[in-house]
Amino acid sequence: MRVYAIGDVHGRLDLLVAMHRRIAAEIHQARPADWRVIHLGDYVDRGPDSKSVVDFLIEIRKRDPRYLMLAGNHDIGFLDFLEAPDPDGLFIRYGGIQTAQSYGVVINEGGNAWFGRSEAALRQGHAALVEAVPKSHVDFLRSLPFSLTFGDFFFCHAGIRPGIALEMQSMQDLIWIRDVFHNHSGLHPKIVVHGHTPVPEPEVMVNRVNIDTLAWQSGNLTALVVDGADKRILLVSGEKA
Repeated sequence: MRVYAIGDVHGRLDLLVAMHRRIAAEIHQARPADWRVIHLGDYVDRGPDSKSVVDFLIEIRKRDPRYLMLAGNHDIGFLDFLEAPDPDGLFIRYGGIQTAQSYGVVINEGGNAWFGRSEAALRQGHAALVEAVPKSHVDFLRSLPFSLTFGDFFFCHAGIRPGIALEMQSMQDLIWIRDVFHNHSGLHPKIVVHGHTPVPEPEVMVNRVNIDTLAWQSGNLTALVVDGADKRILLVSGEKA
């Protein structure tokens, strides 16, 4: 089975579409016996077109179940905000303003953080966003698993806690962990393919592969291709933010 894993998208529909076109062309040309395309989470926030990214993923998963999507911390943060508007939460502080704008809702004009605004204004923006986000988007985000395994590879958004069995990893670690995971030099039960922590170039280590190349800002979206013994990096580039 050939497996493609795509790093953090963060509202960059242009790069996601370009990556899918490139992958589709490869599959059409090589005609592997079977294949999967795994998205490692963080579809929303920061970039300009989170709504259309979610629309695209819903449609492509409906068309072919071999397209798989995992949950990222920003996707869960979006759901958390829709449940309860927290002025200090991930959504408001780290790119959710742009997500709201993609749904036609202005929560905070003239800034990137919620600062000096009234609780009433926050609740008004929250109510407008709840009204604007289709139920299909909420259902899609709620449906996302936190990890997948294929062969010798374990796929998740952020990483794993060393020393804990893969099937026992906590949801919190799978979408949030950083230093404890990054600093571990020993082997894991499987090679962990992840995003979450931006790097200028893909990190291909003995025990893990990081393919979050800060697509929303750098204009570079990265994927890892695993095809038997062949492992390589795909890159699509567009405009920088």
